Amino acid sequence: MKASEIRDMSIEEMRQNVLDLNEELFNLRFQHGAGQLENPQKLKQTKRDIARIRTIIRENELTQNR
Repeated sequence: MKASEIRDMSIEEMRQNVLDLNEELFNLRFQHGAGQLENPQKLKQTKRDIARIRTIIRENELTQNR
Protein backbone atom coordinates (compact mmCIF):
# COMPACT_ATOMS: atom_id res chain seq x y z
CA MET A 1 0.00 0.00 0.00
CA LYS A 2 1.41 3.38 -0.99
CA ALA A 3 1.48 6.43 1.25
CA SER A 4 -0.52 8.43 -1.29
CA GLU A 5 -3.32 5.85 -1.13
CA ILE A 6 -3.31 6.02 2.66
CA ARG A 7 -3.39 9.82 2.72
CA ASP A 8 -6.59 9.74 0.65
CA MET A 9 -8.35 7.76 3.41
CA SER A 10 -10.15 9.27 6.38
CA ILE A 11 -8.74 8.80 9.88
CA GLU A 12 -11.44 6.23 10.70
CA GLU A 13 -10.69 4.26 7.55
CA MET A 14 -7.00 4.25 8.45
CA ARG A 15 -7.69 3.04 11.98
CA GLN A 16 -9.98 0.29 10.67
CA ASN A 17 -7.31 -0.71 8.17
CA VAL A 18 -4.73 -0.97 10.99
CA LEU A 19 -7.10 -3.26 12.92
CA ASP A 20 -7.60 -5.44 9.84
CA LEU A 21 -3.86 -5.60 9.18
CA ASN A 22 -3.14 -6.52 12.80
CA GLU A 23 -5.60 -9.41 12.49
CA GLU A 24 -3.97 -10.45 9.22
CA LEU A 25 -0.52 -10.27 10.85
CA PHE A 26 -1.73 -12.51 13.66
CA ASN A 27 -2.98 -15.08 11.15
CA LEU A 28 0.25 -14.89 9.16
CA ARG A 29 2.32 -15.49 12.29
CA PHE A 30 0.14 -18.46 13.14
CA GLN A 31 0.59 -19.88 9.63
CA HIS A 32 4.34 -19.27 9.82
CA GLY A 33 4.56 -21.15 13.10
CA ALA A 34 2.63 -24.06 11.65
CA GLY A 35 4.84 -24.11 8.57
CA GLN A 36 1.97 -23.32 6.21
CA LEU A 37 2.99 -19.82 5.14
CA GLU A 38 3.54 -19.76 1.38
CA ASN A 39 5.01 -16.26 1.11
CA PRO A 40 7.18 -15.17 4.06
CA GLN A 41 7.55 -11.70 2.56
CA LYS A 42 3.88 -11.12 3.35
CA LEU A 43 4.81 -10.83 7.05
CA LYS A 44 7.33 -8.09 6.33
CA GLN A 45 4.99 -6.21 4.01
CA THR A 46 2.11 -6.33 6.49
CA LYS A 47 4.32 -4.94 9.27
CA ARG A 48 5.47 -2.13 7.00
CA ASP A 49 1.89 -1.29 5.99
CA ILE A 50 0.87 -1.07 9.65
CA ALA A 51 3.83 1.20 10.43
CA ARG A 52 3.15 3.37 7.38
CA ILE A 53 -0.50 3.88 8.32
CA ARG A 54 0.32 4.61 11.98
CA THR A 55 2.92 7.15 10.88
CA ILE A 56 0.44 8.99 8.68
CA ILE A 57 -2.19 8.94 11.45
CA ARG A 58 0.37 10.49 13.82
CA GLU A 59 1.33 13.12 11.23
CA ASN A 60 -2.33 14.08 10.90
CA GLU A 61 -2.69 14.34 14.69
CA LEU A 62 0.36 16.60 14.93
CA THR A 63 -0.79 18.92 12.14
CA GLN A 64 -4.26 19.25 13.71
CA ASN A 65 -2.77 20.32 17.05
CA ARG A 66 -0.89 23.26 15.53
